[in-house]
Amino acid sequence: MSDKDKVQGEGDYKSAKKFDEEEREFVKSGAVERAAHEAEPKSDEEAREMLRAEKIGRSHSKGEDKAKSPTANADGTLDLDDGE
Repeated sequence: MSDKDKVQGEGDYKSAKKFDEEEREFVKSGAVERAAHEAEPKSDEEAREMLRAEKIGRSHSKGEDKAKSPTANADGTLDLDDGE
């Protein structure tokens, strides 16, 4: 095994390949819709909390795709209009 094959950390090729393969299988399985539904907020309060958590997380990022970022209305509900 060459040194290149032993790279660890973010360059861990074996783990990256395994993750990619498992991700593809997950998408093919049809479980994405179910998982997305299960992750939906169960109440308006939970939706607001998720938005607050997202805002905190995004405040630490180097940038974001504004076109894909949902915004909250004054009442705390999500505005998911994508402009189309």
